[in-house]
Amino acid sequence: MSRRLEDTVAIITGASRGIGEAIARAFVAEGARVVLASRKQDALDETRAAIVADLGGDVIARACHTGDTGQVQALIDYTESKLGVPTVLVNNAATNPYFGPMLGVGDAAWEKTFAVNVRGYFEAARAVSRRLMETNSPGAIINVASILGMGAAPLQGVYGMTKAAVISMTQTLAIELGPSKIRVNAIAPGLVETRFASALTSNPKIAEHFTARTAEKRWAQPEEIAGAAVFLASAEAGFITGQTLAVDGGYSIS
Repeated sequence: MSRRLEDTVAIITGASRGIGEAIARAFVAEGARVVLASRKQDALDETRAAIVADLGGDVIARACHTGDTGQVQALIDYTESKLGVPTVLVNNAATNPYFGPMLGVGDAAWEKTFAVNVRGYFEAARAVSRRLMETNSPGAIINVASILGMGAAPLQGVYGMTKAAVISMTQTLAIELGPSKIRVNAIAPGLVETRFASALTSNPKIAEHFTARTAEKRWAQPEEIAGAAVFLASAEAGFITGQTLAVDGGYSIS
């Protein structure tokens, strides 16, 4: 039986742990050849070794700061030299260095959040899209946004702003890249149990704010986000573009 992502070459950013690692594992299980990318090569190497030990498959790792256009292009070139033209990009790398009222954010935290969460996504999407168009190849871009980009995000307002920008970027790129057979969609996770979200899951009052509004009164596991990414990358989602899929246990409708 064929797997859903056979013949797919996928770059996944923020792939050394958490949601990114879960997506990488799900992609490999579905037959994709996968490039793990994040800022730290040693962490990537550890994750790659664990995935290969568990699942086998074609998996490589390359450190990349996605806000740096030179590093992004080097990542694309490296991917093509090892595995072929990347046909799927999962933008997942993110940061959230400031927690508090929006008016209190400092310049450094503001700049870092937008550089990683917005510019990094855009530069990676632009580089992959250009390569797909040069080779006349169809493809898919999946941007990991957040439910905090779909409405007010008290105490996480700057992060929420960047995720709202990601959703807007997703919609515009979907229209502009559609004629080139490149689909662009977003996933908006709710609260997920990861190290990235540990400041929220470890605080009972904050965690309850999120879980109380979900249908099952719980947070998600990274693997529950990965399934959505596999679907959006696959031919099953061939007529879906410009959409934001909330994977939030019902939080956004409650």
